[in-house]
Amino acid sequence: MTPWYETSGDGPLLVLIHGWGLHSDVWDPILAELTARYRVTRIDLPGHGHSREVPVGESLADWAEAALSVAPEKASWLGWSLGGMVATRAALDAPERVERLLAVATTPRFVTGPDWPHAMAPETLEKFASELRNDFKGTVQQFLALQVQGDPQARPLLRQLREAVFRHGEPHHQVLENGLSLLGSVDLRAELPGLKPPTRVISGRLDRLTHPEAGRAMAEAIPKADYHCLQRTAHAPFLSDPEHFLELIHDFTQAG
Repeated sequence: MTPWYETSGDGPLLVLIHGWGLHSDVWDPILAELTARYRVTRIDLPGHGHSREVPVGESLADWAEAALSVAPEKASWLGWSLGGMVATRAALDAPERVERLLAVATTPRFVTGPDWPHAMAPETLEKFASELRNDFKGTVQQFLALQVQGDPQARPLLRQLREAVFRHGEPHHQVLENGLSLLGSVDLRAELPGLKPPTRVISGRLDRLTHPEAGRAMAEAIPKADYHCLQRTAHAPFLSDPEHFLELIHDFTQAG
């Protein structure tokens, strides 16, 4: 079985990869603007949304391979949060398939380490994983709340995310546990200097999940990368500041 995907619009090819626990409907508020300029392929990662019953392995490379199996032969990739890690893995493993990479509210390493302070404490992530087994819906909604914490539009954004997350039924529990496991173990930092596609890293200054300094460090490690931090957004800049977010996408994808 391959992941669900949907293609619409006309123009340069653009792939959208959502974050942990969600699905491609999360892009709905900006989809009309994107399809007016691009031929957009939205992918539901295995275990999420319309791909709820699609099996996947446990490694980040497995997730990237699943997305590559339904993506156009060559396109720009836009990945958000965990989806940004998946898109980065795809660009590392199949650079000939990724024309440009847009990594949004993402990080090469999600948890802190001795030389990596820009992240969540491992104990906090482990607590989420434990609570996920005992109170699935409550833990997912708590994670969504963290995504908007600090954002001036936190309340309506949280409502949007909560309405979206269970729209196609519950995400597959085991896949969500695998996703948290990936967030706790993946470290892409050593591979970033070998990333070939031109890359734009976009952070939200108020982000509590992926610290903006992690985004800055990621961009500095990639040879052909730039970095932008949206000042009045948290973890979902495409929802809370779509105008500036779309400007950054259009400017980058149309660059020579």
